[in-house]
Amino acid sequence: MTAADARLDALHAEIRAHHRTGCGFEVCEASTQLVPGEGPASAAVVIIGEAPGAKEDAAGRPFVGAAGKRLDALLAEAGLVRDEVFITNVVKGRPPKNRDPKAPEVAHHWPWLEEQLALIKPKLLVPLGRHALARFAPEAKIGEVHGTVVEADGLRLFPLYHPAAALHNPTLKATLVQDAQALGRSL
Repeated sequence: MTAADARLDALHAEIRAHHRTGCGFEVCEASTQLVPGEGPASAAVVIIGEAPGAKEDAAGRPFVGAAGKRLDALLAEAGLVRDEVFITNVVKGRPPKNRDPKAPEVAHHWPWLEEQLALIKPKLLVPLGRHALARFAPEAKIGEVHGTVVEADGLRLFPLYHPAAALHNPTLKATLVQDAQALGRSL
């Protein structure tokens, strides 16, 4: 284990220990557990969703439900495997009833994501969906920039539609596959 992996593990222990500490934020108090993320500190690519869903909340791991299976297939289209990328969310706790995280909740969790990115130093961030994209490039619209490289605040982004979008709108499946292939070419 590298020093960066050890620091990342320590940060993840801190995030998990924050669960139900009385911080006053519903996502920290109401979730089953906080989900820091997973993957190596040496990852060149960081995949970022908005917040854990029900399956992730139960498992303590990101993207393990139906959207996670779709994400794994998209990674394969890009020539990547889950074990070589880092996968996390902007917010580490599941919002009640799967609602969008509130701005103060995002601000509360943001330092953890910033620290993860500082430790990992990825070459590319892949925000999944409009909500995650908005945290890095507030002016960008997912429908206009998906499947392309976007520079924002010194970060190199490759936005993709959220894998769950194709579960709800099957017409997006082909677009997601094409975008994942473009992601592979951009690496």
